[in-house]
Amino acid sequence: MKKLAIMAASAAMVSCNSGNPLLESFDTPFGTPPFDRIKLEHFEPAFMEGIARQRAEVDSIAANPDAPTFENTVAALDLAGELLTRVSNIFFNLNECETSDAMQELANKIQPDLTRLSNDITLNEKLFARVKTLYDKRDSLRLDKDQAMLLDKYYKMFTRSGANLSPADKERYRALTTELAGLTLKFGQNALAATNAWSLVIPEADSARLKGMPQYVIDAMAEEARDAKAKGWKVTLQQPSFKPFMTYSTDRALKREVWQHYNSRAFGGENDNSANVLRITALRLELANLLGYRTYADYVLAERMAGSVGAVDDLLGRLLKESIDYARRDFDTLRRVAARDGIEDFSPWDWAYYEEKYRTERYNLSEELTKPYLKLENVRRGVFLLAEKLYGLTFKENDKIPVYHKDVTAYEVRDSSGRFMAVLYLDFFPRSGKRAGAWMTTFRDMYVDRAGREVRPLVSLCCNFTKPTAKTPSLLTFDEYTTLLHEFGHALHGMLAEGRYPSITGTNVWRDFVELPSQVMENWATEKDFLDLWAVNYKTGEKMPAELVARIVAARNYMAPYQNVRQVSFGLNDMAWHTITAPVTGSVGDFEWRAMAPAALFPRDTSTCMSTAFTHIFSGGYAAGYYGYKWAEVLDADAFSLFKEKGIFDRDVAGSFRRNVLAPGGSENPMDLYVRFRGHTPDIKPLLQRMGIETNKK
Repeated sequence: MKKLAIMAASAAMVSCNSGNPLLESFDTPFGTPPFDRIKLEHFEPAFMEGIARQRAEVDSIAANPDAPTFENTVAALDLAGELLTRVSNIFFNLNECETSDAMQELANKIQPDLTRLSNDITLNEKLFARVKTLYDKRDSLRLDKDQAMLLDKYYKMFTRSGANLSPADKERYRALTTELAGLTLKFGQNALAATNAWSLVIPEADSARLKGMPQYVIDAMAEEARDAKAKGWKVTLQQPSFKPFMTYSTDRALKREVWQHYNSRAFGGENDNSANVLRITALRLELANLLGYRTYADYVLAERMAGSVGAVDDLLGRLLKESIDYARRDFDTLRRVAARDGIEDFSPWDWAYYEEKYRTERYNLSEELTKPYLKLENVRRGVFLLAEKLYGLTFKENDKIPVYHKDVTAYEVRDSSGRFMAVLYLDFFPRSGKRAGAWMTTFRDMYVDRAGREVRPLVSLCCNFTKPTAKTPSLLTFDEYTTLLHEFGHALHGMLAEGRYPSITGTNVWRDFVELPSQVMENWATEKDFLDLWAVNYKTGEKMPAELVARIVAARNYMAPYQNVRQVSFGLNDMAWHTITAPVTGSVGDFEWRAMAPAALFPRDTSTCMSTAFTHIFSGGYAAGYYGYKWAEVLDADAFSLFKEKGIFDRDVAGSFRRNVLAPGGSENPMDLYVRFRGHTPDIKPLLQRMGIETNKK
């Protein structure tokens, strides 16, 4: 969740002769960050200057002798702190994708100052009084929809940040938020360090242990070893290394070792997050209680589409009930396949291998068959083509735009009229300074500045895909391809933003709505008409055959219930941690198991624990919100059914989705936006049908 101190950003800043590029106007294309000039030592003085400027701006708003108006109070607040926002966006985004020990040390140092500023703003009594005056007479102010939403957002931000607390409780609130900010930052650092800390090198003398692995996997492992100046083949806990190894290796002993290290990241050892999990959840509970909520989930869900713990429990419960028997069927099938190989103790480290083996047997489908059609450059072209067909967007690489790493490419994005829409940065490959996973973020949100000029967004899309080798280009797995579509959906949400106020444009929406634009894009992954535009075998140039696409759909439907149960289990874990009514004092692993047991298919392995590396909820803003992925799946399946009805490239449907979902950002209630697009409230049936689940429930 973005702090008030990290809000509006602007390309134009007052120039000063400091020699610090962060404190000067960005003389770059589209006001993009001059990454080629920015050095680590520039950040701390820029943070200090930004904090001082925002403090002065906010104090001026609070002390304004004129009666409060929307413009001199709420709109002014939303544009306050542009320097600090700019510096923060650059620094914390780089801390995710190009970090170092020194950068992490600075993050730890600067975070208390940012939290202190944020608290000084939201606990400023004069400032809150001005906002409250406007809020109390909001019905008579004749505000536009986005203005009314912004006023509501600020009033709730103040009240949900302790503005109505007693002086003593305000001090406790400050202490809680300061400690939480440091702990969540440390949690993410530990998770990254634990991921990077372990690897396995198979010596050249043990080449027999590579049996069963495709050549491209062996080549990638050899490349990893060469990069580490080792001889042989290296496996790491990064997904592009971990997943292929688990999928193709026939060496169960090695797979067990790799799997257990992956699933016990930051669970014990030098980077242990166990104490951080217990402390974070205890502090969140205390914070919620201080603000009048029974649990932290109650506090969070008061500002979500779901609205209540009960609604989330109902969603997760129904999805689990509808799919658990189907998932158990999947499990039993793979267990029988493993038994044919003499494996009687079917274990989690066997799953990926036998899932792939069964898919190959039943559907004549394997990653080896699909990967030649998913060359990264072709996938990227396909995603750009989809955006062009739906929304008229074009993407032109611009090598004059500075980038922060040699693997990053920058594109200027324009619509069909030639209007500049955004800069898009693409950062595809893993490295030691980059956290795991895939995400979209912004270096600058869309807004209208004080002079009335539209400022367009700077959007970044980060992934950890399989790197090319000396012999093979980057060929994506089907999951990686789908991931790119997903993150590109987030990017579209940012790039197509319209509006005036930075805190409610683009992806600045409720967390259980933000996944709709991303997840709906995944639906095009298996549409033959889309694949025909770009999916060709990189060796032969032949299009992906229709019968191969049909087998992909059949295989994905087959495993969908298992994947659904897995995602539900993560949601159950998240909700369990954030519906506690007393601090947890026992084992993190024991607590987690009790939460996830209803969705468990394998028996418990006490050496593993996911919570200690669950960055989504402990350092990534999804606390009491991981259910949002499933919530958004309901929305996206229902939304895409309209595209299926009218045509997957239908410009009228796409135009409506753009106007009513992508462009408005957080300027209106998301349920109102969704109903305006779809014509009705979300229906769970399309999601169940997509998973191949039959139900008689209304």
